[in-house]
Amino acid sequence: MDVEKLIEQMELNAGRIKALVEGVGEEQAHWKPAPETWSILEVMHHLWDEEREDFRVRLNLILHAAGQEWPPINPQGWVTERRYNEGSLSKALEGYLAERAASLDWLRNLKAPDWEVVVPTPWNFDIKAGDMMAAWAAHDLLHMRQLVELHRAYNVSLSAPYDTQYAGDW
Repeated sequence: MDVEKLIEQMELNAGRIKALVEGVGEEQAHWKPAPETWSILEVMHHLWDEEREDFRVRLNLILHAAGQEWPPINPQGWVTERRYNEGSLSKALEGYLAERAASLDWLRNLKAPDWEVVVPTPWNFDIKAGDMMAAWAAHDLLHMRQLVELHRAYNVSLSAPYDTQYAGDW
């Protein structure tokens, strides 16, 4: 695993995520293509909470307190429990960027981490520290794709009654 490159990508991804949400207006921030989907605002609050309550916390426990129980998380439930779609996009973005900066600093200051340490998860499977690091970096990409799809779906909704089919679809 090329940890330096993953950290570099995580830093770049923070800027990419920022670019995907900067300039989004209030209406678009709250807009959802369907009731069961997430809005841009919900994605940003999720990223902020994941950065401060999930990946860094759990990787730290794996590396430095392997026997300690993980604090519970509920990313899907938090969307409604924490009323993400009623929040502020600028606050969620600022919070995410601040937490990401803290995460990058923490990662860069780890002293000889053992990426092979294995711990059981609350979900009845084992995970290595390296797996958690790899998943953290991959998590950004999933939500960047989600943000792009939300932009596309919003654009399609604005284009009605006209069709965007000519643009292509992959």
